[in-house]
Amino acid sequence: MCFGRRARCIGYKLLILALLCIVANILLYFPNGETRFASQHHLSKYVECLHGIVGGGFLVLIPAAVLIGLHNDNCCGCFGRENCGKSCAMLSSVLAAFIGILGSAYCIIISALGLSHGPYCFTHLGRNWVYPFTGSSGGYLFEYSRWSECQEPHNIVQWNVTLFSILLALGGIEFILCFIQIINGILGGLCGLCCGHEEV
Repeated sequence: MCFGRRARCIGYKLLILALLCIVANILLYFPNGETRFASQHHLSKYVECLHGIVGGGFLVLIPAAVLIGLHNDNCCGCFGRENCGKSCAMLSSVLAAFIGILGSAYCIIISALGLSHGPYCFTHLGRNWVYPFTGSSGGYLFEYSRWSECQEPHNIVQWNVTLFSILLALGGIEFILCFIQIINGILGGLCGLCCGHEEV
């Protein structure tokens, strides 16, 4: 299979995943579609880290754009070898994929921390805004009876668990795809854009 075509295929997948990360992170800001909690700063500190918008989103859009537009790239100074300019472009895509690795890793780490610490909510016990599940180290995820401790925002535990889990999964897939592209870019750069000098 052509290394260039494989890279563009990865690029389109990263584009879709990055857009989904951005949407999921935006939804975290508006529990149950309400804006008042964001304006009153009553959201988890991990929501405000922008891990889906910046990490899994814009930092992954960089390699996506580079990989999708790879067939337009060329570079000089390769001593006139056929397809060598495009081979250089494949090697440069490794740097873009590394940026995607960093962004997706940031998304994974913050999502895992958000799941571990739990939501920031108003509890009926302390009558205050706190992190009621911080000491459980993620154990609250399986203690459904405790979820009712959070009174506001309504169903905030389900909201956070669902969206942080989605971001964790999307970040993991992005990380794997970017890692695959690093290998693909190195092989494509060393072997030529296409095996057998197939024209793209």
